[in-house]
Amino acid sequence: MSRRWSLAVAGVAATYLLLVGLVVVVLLDLLLCEAAAEIESTNSTVRDSEIYVVVIEGDPVVNYNGSLPGLVATAEFYSHAWRAHHHSSNVKDAIQKYKNYLSEKQDQLLKAFFKSQEYTKLYSYHHLLNGFAVKLTAKQAELLEKTTGVIAIQKSYKVKKTTVHTPEYLGLVQGIWEEEGGPEKAGEDMIIGIVDTGIDPTHPSFAASGGHGGQQHMLYTPLPNFRGICEVAEEFPRGSCNGKIIGARHFAAAAIEGGAFNASLQFASPLDGDGHGSHTASTAAGNHGVPVIVDGVFYGNASGVAPRARIAVYKALYRMIGGFIPDVVAACDQAVADGVDILSLSLGPNSPPGASSSTFLNILDLALLNAVKANVLVVQAAGNGGPYEKSMTSFSPWVVSVAAGVDDRSYPNTITLSDQTVLPGIALAPPTRGDRLYGMVLANDAVMGETNALYTPSDCQEPSLFDPALVHNRLLVCTYSFNFIFGGSTMQQVVNTVRALGGAGFIMVVESDIAGSKFDPIPLPIPAIVLTVTSDSQVLLGFYDKYTEKDAHGKPILFGAEVKIGDGQIARCSGQAQQVALFSSRGPDVADFQFDNADVLKPNIMAPGYLIWAAWSPLAIDNLNYMGQRWAMISGTSMATPHVAGLAALLKAKNPLWSPAALASAMMTTADILDRNGKPLLAQQLSGGTTPLLEPATPFDMGSGALNINAALNPGIVFDAEHGDYIGFLCASEGVRAWQVNAFTGGVCPRVAQRAADLNMPSITLANLTGIRVIPRTVTNVANHPENYTISWTDPADVVVAINPTTFSIGIGSQKTQVITFTLRATRISSFVSFGNIMFKGSLGHTVHIPISVINKQL
Repeated sequence: MSRRWSLAVAGVAATYLLLVGLVVVVLLDLLLCEAAAEIESTNSTVRDSEIYVVVIEGDPVVNYNGSLPGLVATAEFYSHAWRAHHHSSNVKDAIQKYKNYLSEKQDQLLKAFFKSQEYTKLYSYHHLLNGFAVKLTAKQAELLEKTTGVIAIQKSYKVKKTTVHTPEYLGLVQGIWEEEGGPEKAGEDMIIGIVDTGIDPTHPSFAASGGHGGQQHMLYTPLPNFRGICEVAEEFPRGSCNGKIIGARHFAAAAIEGGAFNASLQFASPLDGDGHGSHTASTAAGNHGVPVIVDGVFYGNASGVAPRARIAVYKALYRMIGGFIPDVVAACDQAVADGVDILSLSLGPNSPPGASSSTFLNILDLALLNAVKANVLVVQAAGNGGPYEKSMTSFSPWVVSVAAGVDDRSYPNTITLSDQTVLPGIALAPPTRGDRLYGMVLANDAVMGETNALYTPSDCQEPSLFDPALVHNRLLVCTYSFNFIFGGSTMQQVVNTVRALGGAGFIMVVESDIAGSKFDPIPLPIPAIVLTVTSDSQVLLGFYDKYTEKDAHGKPILFGAEVKIGDGQIARCSGQAQQVALFSSRGPDVADFQFDNADVLKPNIMAPGYLIWAAWSPLAIDNLNYMGQRWAMISGTSMATPHVAGLAALLKAKNPLWSPAALASAMMTTADILDRNGKPLLAQQLSGGTTPLLEPATPFDMGSGALNINAALNPGIVFDAEHGDYIGFLCASEGVRAWQVNAFTGGVCPRVAQRAADLNMPSITLANLTGIRVIPRTVTNVANHPENYTISWTDPADVVVAINPTTFSIGIGSQKTQVITFTLRATRISSFVSFGNIMFKGSLGHTVHIPISVINKQL
């Protein structure tokens, strides 16, 4: 009998079941009689069935070593040099034969289990996992889990969606773009796989040729190493994949079987009906110099980070419903099979998957581990659960988890009162016309007759509530309430109301600083301003009351308050360093659903993710503020993630033989932790008001720091890791058994036991420092010449660090690695997290650093 793992759901938020793995040879011909005999008595109605992902014995394509007669090894095709020959017909034939073999064995198991009963198989997984998605009742799932050849079962769960200025802000224009021959060549022939809500193929950011911003784009020639296809549908016609968009598919089987998919609403094609996918794709690899025009206003020229990279689209998220893990895994599986270089995932679960075992054994992370084995760098959003600790929704050390930073661009505005008082506000809106003052009218004072209980007059959503004569040519004063945040009130409808009444514009006040802190500026076509601070709102309302006369019944009879609104459409760039965005999820990383701390630093790195201009779909209906628009300026770690994916593509284009771990290390160890004045970067924290509290950022806020791509191009040394190193990490992780690691990954735990913190990561994180810990790290010289390095460091509080050696010479060729040992000793018990930093300074100018995070110390 094969080993099996019971995966019960635990905890309030858990819709997740952990998975375990894969072994070398598929044994599906073995006895299935016991389970099959009980199947007929366990069938239930369709409404009792749910979708499960089932992992069975046998290597997926990326692991298969050719051990079966007549089948050629496929794992070797995923070496660092696989692109050189992976497109050849004999390689394709070998992979297809093995895939057919896996599918046949999967079907044999299902047919034997269900006997004569019908069943619904949604997906076969071949490349990253050997398994399938199938509909089962709870009883059937319990029986199938006990069947010989089945490794584990996991119930489906949902995942959710977690630029004009950032290329300049990140220094691309005079940096790597210039080195690669300008934006016309930056990222040439790299393929970024975007698992998201699809793409709008008609958007100019994805045009195959044509001039934008004075630049002439060259046509995109076919790439022989890419094996993907382009789905065709009525709304996604032939020609949508034009070379820039190199492939496009959609994955919706789980959403359909779960009853959440409506083809007329979500589109059964790669077309983006949400906007999120087009936004992330254009941020990573949109064309250079595309004009951003919203409501006739020019906001600048947009560019993706890797403007000549190709985009491969894998639609697995859908507007209004998000996505389901069987669809996401199928998308990732196909992306690796197609030959992407970088996999960008601006998605994640609501909370950590888990039950009784490790977070790192959830199905998505295990699939992504095999993606890394196939030489694909995986970048994932950290989540938007900040500023609360342990809010990460990206967990594993083989994935680059991205935090969101606030860059230096803002759109400030002012309103000037007739007494010369100037109040600050925000709104991407034009100024009031002419150099003159306009009268104001409070929404509640302009109400005509009885109000409709369905509407709140102060939200200014319904023009029929107001007297046009009172609003005409005046500024309507409304309230930015929580209805704009959690309800259905929109700024667009305020615009419609003002226009219908002939108003001159509008002013938004707030009754709460918390509500004001939630406001994100959006493009508006008429004069407008939002006063996001309660005190400023009170000044304006006091001014209004002072100059407004009312009769004995309290009805206004004279409106004397006059003001003018400034121009809010002009961006201001302060040059300040990034700050960790308030919403960005924070560490420490968690090892299980019980939220025990892990010996892994998360997040890993920070990139701009606040108010990012990028492509949008005019079909999108999820974000009411941008309905019908082709551009949107939105925030989230979803926006930060494609920045890192695009930068990683630039880095890999220059260093095609670097492993995913080396690429990640180069970005992390060269990230900025100080601003231009040498002061620590700051993180936004809750303040109780509209302005966030700023505190020095820690590695649990920003990981290794803010991305510095020009420094990452030439790190000097990297902390490299291979698939076997991650196997050792899993074997050393709390709650993980050796047979589980072997079953899922095909790897064998090392005879000499190690600890999870020994993984060669560009950081040191200890969840529980007890006594003295000795931690090894190996650095690899990726420069073309020998160099001498000196190590300096700062100790975490209540910890003493010793390093051996503190100086070393590193060569090239067989002398290109150096082992370093770090000894950490706690000096006293402390319940507080403490942080330190280790700096490597080379004699030829290379400087890299790694953070130290020590928590739960015990003597």
